[in-house]
Amino acid sequence: MVHSERTPAPRGMAAALPPDEAQRLHVLREYAVLDTLPEQAYDDVVKLASFICGTPISLISLIDSDRQWFKAKVGLDATQTPREQAFCAHAILDPAQVMVVPDAEKDERFVHNPLVTGDPHIRFYVGVPLVTPHGQALGTLCAIDRRPRQLSSEQLDMLRALARQVMAQLELQHGLHLLEQTVAHQGRYVERLEHYQKLMEEERVTLEAHSFTDGLTGLLNRRAFDARLEQEFGRTQREHAPSALILLDADRFKDYNDRFGHPAGDAALRQLAALLREACRGYDFIARYGGEEFAVILPGTPREAALVIAERIRRTVQRAAWPYRQLTVSEGVSMARPRMRSAVEWLREADRALYEAKAAGRNRVRWMNQASEQAPE
Repeated sequence: MVHSERTPAPRGMAAALPPDEAQRLHVLREYAVLDTLPEQAYDDVVKLASFICGTPISLISLIDSDRQWFKAKVGLDATQTPREQAFCAHAILDPAQVMVVPDAEKDERFVHNPLVTGDPHIRFYVGVPLVTPHGQALGTLCAIDRRPRQLSSEQLDMLRALARQVMAQLELQHGLHLLEQTVAHQGRYVERLEHYQKLMEEERVTLEAHSFTDGLTGLLNRRAFDARLEQEFGRTQREHAPSALILLDADRFKDYNDRFGHPAGDAALRQLAALLREACRGYDFIARYGGEEFAVILPGTPREAALVIAERIRRTVQRAAWPYRQLTVSEGVSMARPRMRSAVEWLREADRALYEAKAAGRNRVRWMNQASEQAPE
């Protein structure tokens, strides 16, 4: 493979070599992963990492002797970069710690780095070392943004969990590689490793499902909604773009459950989720907020259009064929505004509007009145 042409690096940019560098490189080559083809298991991890961190770029980076090579990537075209430019080469120097660079332009290690001054214009970086059972850091699972930022402790915990999944997958493949070399004729060992790999894949799928998907309705869950709400609120503040939030509640749903039983209630929630998908646009973000309450984020949507969509949801639910009795929904609509202090304030406004809709008789849409929206903050 042809490496990128190098230019002399500004002093202090390149990372020092780990004290166990010779052994680390030997172990890396034993894993036989460098320059292999893309694999779904690793591609899924970087997609999840990018979603969790809300970043446009995420990578599984392996640090070779003179380059960093990407086993999986999202948001970046390159397959490798020179090692002296690699943020990950710094991250592997402390295998026990997550390396966070809130703003690369304020970090003397990276301010002159070509990846900061030029494409992809890195400003934020977080890298979790991929550490073998014997303590060698082979590379990192990292997330990158083009603007300064910070991550929550929950996001960092999820990133660590995904890094462990990457290392577990590498270990499984390493074990399979060694087994094929030494005991290929003993099929029972191969079957055992394939079983372990299947269990690991099931664990990965379970992690993804539990983290982001509501098991009953198949919609995204509260965890996914909270992350997306923060991401969308940040975008509206940066770009001064309109964005709407709908909170909706199935009217008198407790009575529905009490009269017809919880299995019927669960079926009704699944039908309601399907109706929401039908009434919303393909790029709208629909989540089960909790119980019989749902949330819809409408990116790039002004108030008039948001009210049209909210009314379309209400009518779709009202006109649907329900097996026991008709269900309706009450909805509260709120617009993100430039002077809002947080996504929580946006959510609270939608919740107050929902309360007004229910107090006014249910089966209707309410939005924060014009006076309150224009009140000084």
